[in-house]
Amino acid sequence: MVRIKIKSIKKMDWRKIGKTTGIILAGLILLAGVFWTGINVGKKYYPSINLVRGVKNLETDKPADVDFNLFWDTWRLIQDDYVKSGELNKQDMVYGAVRGLLNSLGDPYSTFFNPKEAKEFNENVTGNFSGIGIEIGVKKGVLTVISPIDGTPAWKAGLKPGDQIVAIDGKESSDMSSEEAVDLIRGPEGTEVKLTIFRSNFEKPQDFTIKRETISVPSVKTEFLKDNIAHVTLSSFSDNTNYEFYRAVLDAFVKKSPALILDLRNNPGGYLEVSVDIAGWFLKQGDVVVRESIKGENETVLKASGNQALLNMPVVILANEGSASASEILAGALRDNRQIKIVGQKTFGKGSVQEVEDMPDNSLIKLTIAEWLTPSGLSLNGNGLEPDYKVELTDEDYENDKDPQLDKALEVAQQLIAQ
Repeated sequence: MVRIKIKSIKKMDWRKIGKTTGIILAGLILLAGVFWTGINVGKKYYPSINLVRGVKNLETDKPADVDFNLFWDTWRLIQDDYVKSGELNKQDMVYGAVRGLLNSLGDPYSTFFNPKEAKEFNENVTGNFSGIGIEIGVKKGVLTVISPIDGTPAWKAGLKPGDQIVAIDGKESSDMSSEEAVDLIRGPEGTEVKLTIFRSNFEKPQDFTIKRETISVPSVKTEFLKDNIAHVTLSSFSDNTNYEFYRAVLDAFVKKSPALILDLRNNPGGYLEVSVDIAGWFLKQGDVVVRESIKGENETVLKASGNQALLNMPVVILANEGSASASEILAGALRDNRQIKIVGQKTFGKGSVQEVEDMPDNSLIKLTIAEWLTPSGLSLNGNGLEPDYKVELTDEDYENDKDPQLDKALEVAQQLIAQ
């Protein structure tokens, strides 16, 4: 909008103005009136792009093949005609537009956080919290349980990988991001959260009421099976995993284990660097662990550089649909480089890299910037890893504490020892 500042004029004595001068002055006044009316009436038809102020280099930065007029036409329509336009929070409108822009990518891991949500996100990443011990993600547009962590409230309540979360405390999850869901599930220790769950063998969704606890579990657990075969379970790739895995390998050497079963079931991932470090126990130095593809053009290759202590030990991998991200990277690297067999179920298929960008107003954008590929070039994202030996776990197996997947892994390990 153009504003004209008119200075105050002393009252004129029209009797002292000559006829010609009066005609000229009247014409000028008429011209000014037409000009002013044209500005206000013509504003409605003014190019939308010119109504925007405060946008840096709008004319030069906007993509040449995109017409932004629709956005600004809609903005102006809301301002002019919306029934409650006087109550609008323009900043919230901008946040909503940015959120919609990221949602349009169709990528559940690219999300927007307003300043309040960004503060909570950073606190959750760096601080302590209470929850139910569950990893979740969006799979085919549905909020899904990736894995419950062994021994946690979610695991004790009977949640399973692949469970679909229909609602959280009665709030439908259909348009909910995984971050929003995590925020609702977490809460003070001792309080309860109700998850409405649909499972493939359920006739209708069922409610699971779970009490929150402070979650703190070891990332590595070791036991010894028949023939002294080591069964090493990695539940995540965290700060302490390298040391805990070292202790597990030391125990296996002391016991003179002839083979090792690496159990990555229900492992939702964690730090990529830790996954690469663990791979270094099993692979030759210089073997490719993972390829990071950026826009399908540039590629970063991460290679093993560990001690190779388990290079010659027979190994079998256990995985299921709760195995995601860094655990899929490790499993893919061991299979591609050493043809190590995978027993269980197809993995989750979470193979993307997110970068967090702090915005000037303290909001935050988490954007997928790359995808992970196995050493052979298989994209993990949305695909996962198919097992070499597919073995399902039934509800009856859970109820009777049976583990046919582990039984099969033990059988394969014994065959490797006999070769």
